[in-house]
Amino acid sequence: MREPDASREGISVILQLQHAMQPRHSAQDIARGRFVSGLRSFILNDLAQDMRYAYDTRVAPAFQKAHGRAAETSAEVHKAMRADPAFKVYSACRVRAQSMVWDSVAPVVARERDSIETAAASAIDPSAVALDPALQLPRNVKALNVHLMPGGYAGDVDYPLAAGAVYDQGLAIFSMGLMGQNLDDIGRSMAAYIRNAFPDFAPEAILDVGCTVGHNTLPWKHAYPAADVHAVDVAAPGLLYAAARANMQGADVRFHQMNAESLGFPDASFDLVFTSMFLHELSAKTRAAFFKEAYRLLRPGGLLLNMELPPNNQMGAFEGFYLDWDCYYNVEPFYKGYRDEDPRALCRAGGFADTDYLQFVVPSIGIYGDQAVAEAAATDPLDVNQETTGRLADGVQWFGFGAWKPA
Repeated sequence: MREPDASREGISVILQLQHAMQPRHSAQDIARGRFVSGLRSFILNDLAQDMRYAYDTRVAPAFQKAHGRAAETSAEVHKAMRADPAFKVYSACRVRAQSMVWDSVAPVVARERDSIETAAASAIDPSAVALDPALQLPRNVKALNVHLMPGGYAGDVDYPLAAGAVYDQGLAIFSMGLMGQNLDDIGRSMAAYIRNAFPDFAPEAILDVGCTVGHNTLPWKHAYPAADVHAVDVAAPGLLYAAARANMQGADVRFHQMNAESLGFPDASFDLVFTSMFLHELSAKTRAAFFKEAYRLLRPGGLLLNMELPPNNQMGAFEGFYLDWDCYYNVEPFYKGYRDEDPRALCRAGGFADTDYLQFVVPSIGIYGDQAVAEAAATDPLDVNQETTGRLADGVQWFGFGAWKPA
């Protein structure tokens, strides 16, 4: 693996996003955000390493002695680790830091309501966002504070833009600068990989499903400027914010309020259907329905591409346990269920052939640079087998998988 690019834009803690929906921050706001982001970096790097050391030196030997074998699954590691002080310290700190992310941005968004709403009113093109007031929100969206985010994606009816603004600002702190100045590193990395790996692929219509605030949608418009780009989410607040955010960045994208298991587009509407960190938010039933919808919506020769957490069946037991943490302690009820599924089997059940399956690991473009992405695209698809894949820490790499629809 290449060394990180010394000029990488994501290595510093970037708290002030580089788009016009960014609210005004006081010096105190910035200091608070930097503290929380720095705390998260300490937890996800230093404390995580302490926990791994505890596992290797205390927990794994005890498990081996008790069972006559090493732990084989993430669930076995989780059960064995729960009594260890290193796990307790890590988990207590991480849960508190997660709440502090939202506590640090919610007051800013509330204070800056007038400026946010005024900016959005001048930026939102009514033709760019189609809401469906009759759409029934899934229970996991309307009833859960996913990621410990107060109000979740459904947000505040009286101040609908708040949910998008809090998510946008919170993700900047949460990601510690590793997702880039506009939180678009995943989209940029994935788009660059596809352009390099498949130079003859020129999608004319692109759909991003589960777009939240559209941060990973916009890179596809930049990568394929002539493409007609659409984005879908089930929650209206994020879409309203996303439409204003995209317009302010000069990106012509159309946003739609739809449920992933029943997307209201005609058959064969798109050349590329994309998701990022979305599948683990869905129940197994909805996830299976989405794959069938993606197959229906793709034109012949089209591509379904998902950026997601790497699956447990391609990770070591400890690495799987580490990534499964969110399912138990971060209000992500479908997280482990998704990671226990096989990506190839998900595609197959959706109608795709095994021979058309695609999988790869791409280094973060913001951390490693364009050349590293081009080099990754020139290699054969990789098994995960890397501790930094899917882990939001120094040296992060993104896991991608999907399938082509036969031409």
